[in-house]
Amino acid sequence: MTELRARTAKSAFQFDVQGSVAKSTHAGIPWLRFIRQHVGDRVHFWPFDGWSVPPKSSVVAEVYPALWNRTFPSEGRTCDQQDAFAIAKWLQKADCDGSLEKFLCPAIEPHERKKAEIEGWILGVL
Repeated sequence: MTELRARTAKSAFQFDVQGSVAKSTHAGIPWLRFIRQHVGDRVHFWPFDGWSVPPKSSVVAEVYPALWNRTFPSEGRTCDQQDAFAIAKWLQKADCDGSLEKFLCPAIEPHERKKAEIEGWILGVL
């Protein structure tokens, strides 16, 4: 569902296609389990643990740099550096201007929300 809204995002189940993130995604899943086992409730896996983030929790969320990387000048950064910078800058801006909440709780239909709680969602996609 989120790939349809983000248009150019690829599914975590599309292997060996241009722009694929499937291998990286699947390689990272064991690390998510490791984090959960060692940090417990202090980390919130959004949206799987719920759409609202408890106070004083760290958040792990899927992001899609292509949504924001052209919003900020690259100033000589590599593509990967620009992706990381753009996400960090966008999160900072959204937190400071109060818009982060609408991205954490996107206006989607209840049946879509249930599906997204299983499939996942990209933070920043409305």
